[in-house]
Amino acid sequence: MPITDPVKIKIVEERLHNKLVCRRCGALNPLGATKCRRCKSKNLRPKKKFGGKKGA
Repeated sequence: MPITDPVKIKIVEERLHNKLVCRRCGALNPLGATKCRRCKSKNLRPKKKFGGKKGA
């Protein structure tokens, strides 16, 4: 069942997509992180956004 309420969509996007991913070990970190919580590497990137439709 798809979510249609824009407020709920914004909450879900913030919880799922606003993260940093460690390039060394792949761990998810909060946006304010300066180094990885797992391996202590400083090589972080923002999580990629899903922009397309499934199955298309």
